[in-house]
Amino acid sequence: MGRTNPTYRQFLRRYETRMAPFRRALRADAQPHFDRLLARADEYADAAGYLNAPDPERAILFSMLLSQERELTTLRRELDALRDHHATHSDHER
Repeated sequence: MGRTNPTYRQFLRRYETRMAPFRRALRADAQPHFDRLLARADEYADAAGYLNAPDPERAILFSMLLSQERELTTLRRELDALRDHHATHSDHER
C-alpha cells in the first residue's frame, strides 16, 4: 500500500509555493525574516515527517516555534553570562 499523505518535505515545498504571494506582499526588510521562518520549519523535517499528519501545517508552525525557543534559550544563556561577567568586573573595580 502506498502512502496516502505527501511527505512533510513535499508539503513544506508546496506550502512555500502557496505562501509566495504573501512573501512578495511583505516589505523588503521583512522578507528575510519570513525566509528564516521557513528554514526553521525545515530544521525539524525528520521529526515532523514521523507524524504523517493529514494536516502538516501544525508541524510547520510547531517546528518554527521550537527553533525559536531553542534560539531564545541560547540568547538568554549568553545574556546571563554577559551579565555575570559584567557584575564580576564591576565588583572588582570597587
